[in-house]
Amino acid sequence: QVQLVESGGGLVQAGDSLRLSCAASGRTFSYYAMGWFRQAPGKEREFVAAINTYSDTGYADSVKGRFTISRDNTKNTVYLQMNSLKSEDTAVYYCVRAKGGAYRDYVGFWDYWGQGTQVTVSS
Repeated sequence: QVQLVESGGGLVQAGDSLRLSCAASGRTFSYYAMGWFRQAPGKEREFVAAINTYSDTGYADSVKGRFTISRDNTKNTVYLQMNSLKSEDTAVYYCVRAKGGAYRDYVGFWDYWGQGTQVTVSS
């Protein structure tokens, strides 16, 4: 069973930065695409960013240019650097692992989910 443990969430002001981390259990981290989703109160869960096994990345239009996803295969960890945060970025952020090396931007594609970490941006 794969476990994904997120950290780094918190309360910040608009314009600030945060870095989320997600540590994954298991020995084959480098074989899988990783990603981040988020869910705001009263809204559906939405794709934020993903990175495949070649470190190619993809982003939602709403975060493009502000967020950066990266991975460190030596630490079994994926990161989400979030800059220029806005109040609309407030949500629970979930780390996800794909079934293989590629990624897609829909919820059903992803195999494992973390428990989530709260990010709150005050305006």
